Amino acid sequence: MADHAPVLKAVVPAAGLGTRFLPATKATPKEMLPIVDKPAIQYVVEEAVDAGLTDVLMITGRSKRSIEDHFDRAYELEETLDAKGDQERLAAVRESADLAVMHYVRQGEPKGLGHAVHCARQHVGNEPFAVLLGDDLIDARDELLKRMIEVRGRYGGSVVALMEVDPDQVSAYGVVSIEDTAEDDVVKITDLVEKPPADEAPSNWIIIGRYVCDAAVFDVLESTPPGRGGEIQLTDALRTLADTPAEQGGGVYGVKFRGRRYDTGNKLEYLRTVVQFASEREDLAEDFLGWLREFVAAHDGAGDGKDA
Repeated sequence: MADHAPVLKAVVPAAGLGTRFLPATKATPKEMLPIVDKPAIQYVVEEAVDAGLTDVLMITGRSKRSIEDHFDRAYELEETLDAKGDQERLAAVRESADLAVMHYVRQGEPKGLGHAVHCARQHVGNEPFAVLLGDDLIDARDELLKRMIEVRGRYGGSVVALMEVDPDQVSAYGVVSIEDTAEDDVVKITDLVEKPPADEAPSNWIIIGRYVCDAAVFDVLESTPPGRGGEIQLTDALRTLADTPAEQGGGVYGVKFRGRRYDTGNKLEYLRTVVQFASEREDLAEDFLGWLREFVAAHDGAGDGKDA
């Protein structure tokens, strides 16, 4: 029988070193890099809140203090903006502090996503919870997390978000073996493999950075040995849960996501994300797209006969 305990808490791992974005991330957390004028991590917290999760635990590390500051009140700045009558910017500054009840715990040393999730055990307790990775942004118009919570309520166990990719991309992700259910967008997961070679992948459905986990995952993580890269992988723990009886918190299901996902995990994808977000902003789109068309046209003209 499915465990219908409500999902009320979100866990956001944010302890990575951000080495792909050095030197920008030497003193600034990768999660604080802006998508136009809002740090990427705020979009993630907003997604959790939109799905009804207003208790958010951030798993941080050294040099991440600015994340805590961002979600706290900034009284001097607020007073200055208020004195100037700049209500629009004042509202924007206060928005992040009023979003959710924020909690923080330090991971200590980067031992992988599974270890980061295990750091949430004391805060989460024996409740199901969501995990949102900061590198993946899900468009607010595509209510993926809400759907995953619905699926958890119906089937119990744990739920992961899945996207279909070209076979040559599977080796960069966790990949699943799946069985259909009566619902078109829901599958039962029978196996999970972390970053398999393309010719050994069980499918071309990859796990993206959204999970709804049963609390049983904590006991499994505690006994999960380091896997690929010497890190404790959440994928390995979920693989164990896929073979665990439902009455012990087992069973893993997947929601097939066909909506809009933005990747901020590497420089090229980050730049694409900024351009996409700017192109849809009412206050920027017209001027930005006009400039972008001119820039691309000039660039194409200048690049004739050369590699772009």
